[in-house]
Amino acid sequence: MPCVAVAYSGGRDSTALLHAVACAAREAGLDVAALHVHHGLSVHADAWLDHAQATCDAWAAQGLPVRLLWRRVVVPRGAGLSLEAEARTLRHAALQDMAGEAEADLLLLAHHRRDQAETLLLQALRGGGVAGLAAMPRDDWRGGVRWVRPWLDHPREAIEAYVAQHGLSHVDDESNGDPRFARNRLRLLVWPALLAAFPRAEAALATSAERLADALEPLRDWQAQALDDLALADDQAALDVPRWAAWSPARRREALRHWYARASGRTLPSSWVMRLADELPHRQAAAEAGQGPGAGVWPELGLSFYRGRLRWASGLGVCEPPPRSPAGDAGEGRGLRSARLAITGPGDWPLPAWGGVLRVEACTRAGVAPGRLAAASLAWRAGGEQFQSGLLRPPRALKKQFQSLGVPAWERNAPLLWDGAQLLFVPGLGVDARAWAPEGQPQWALSWQRLSTAV
Repeated sequence: MPCVAVAYSGGRDSTALLHAVACAAREAGLDVAALHVHHGLSVHADAWLDHAQATCDAWAAQGLPVRLLWRRVVVPRGAGLSLEAEARTLRHAALQDMAGEAEADLLLLAHHRRDQAETLLLQALRGGGVAGLAAMPRDDWRGGVRWVRPWLDHPREAIEAYVAQHGLSHVDDESNGDPRFARNRLRLLVWPALLAAFPRAEAALATSAERLADALEPLRDWQAQALDDLALADDQAALDVPRWAAWSPARRREALRHWYARASGRTLPSSWVMRLADELPHRQAAAEAGQGPGAGVWPELGLSFYRGRLRWASGLGVCEPPPRSPAGDAGEGRGLRSARLAITGPGDWPLPAWGGVLRVEACTRAGVAPGRLAAASLAWRAGGEQFQSGLLRPPRALKKQFQSLGVPAWERNAPLLWDGAQLLFVPGLGVDARAWAPEGQPQWALSWQRLSTAV
């Protein structure tokens, strides 16, 4: 039997929605899964679960096609964490998981018009953009499940009337009266005064959210097209700063926000949006005029700028060399501390003292014979090293090779891999051609991954 899922906390609003859906489902021949999330934040959480189970059992005995599914989540607490945000994230993940278990591709939520108006106000007070001010989407697909809020146009009073008409029993969350939470402060302290001064505030704010939601769809279409326009043919992960810098300030800021969110999965703070949208064009112009290097690095954001390309990389940071030791230490004679390695197979080889991880992978060409890595060593640049980038190309100084490939200065400060006096691998350049294993023989490719230092 086809199934519809309803998010069911046991509170007034979700109780009303679950009852209404169950009554309609009985007529339509559908099954209803009531999805309950046990947060464990209240001493009454177990009692709420018992109430939810008892309610579903009683309605099922009356012929309503409803059954309860529930999940327990553990909400982390600590400095810098928003209890509301963490609980919401875990709740949404649990609801998505339970909807999948119930084989329901439709999930209904009981948010009403006042919830929508409050969400818009909270987002505005936090400095939210268009997506935030559009508040809660009425209809949204997430991971194959359609999340729908059918009551966003309905006032709270209509739901209270439905509960009274049908004599529905529900629980009351005592935390709704706790002013430590932003939504409660708005609801308890601000909302009564706002309605007294502007009686139609709820409807007006909900209408504004709906109009912003309408504007959000074409904005997202523009954002996607903008990023396509700013992509580099040979580096899709980078932002083409010269082209982006020619745009108007407003278009630069909006494109930067969307690019950073897509690249990092995080929100770029507004202060950084304003700063970078102004600073990067100046850096680019100075570089084009020969008045500056046209480079920059912002480790706290994971961003680097070099040769007209803005890139995001997880854990971007400058890797500092270990202290120098006497010349000839470890038998290499390069005046820098070195480390012996015994690489025995593919995989990630963490080297925290060197600020990174050496990744070893099987390959078919331009790799190193496994035997050469059994007694390899790491060492920092001491000057004078040369690297050969291809079989028919002459060896050149590392500085020249870095410059020709556009490797930023902060990416050059990484350890070199040696087999005795033979340079094997340089992060940012690859395996030295003089060390390539013959084609057709077992060989490994090497890459260097910095350890995360991003905030």
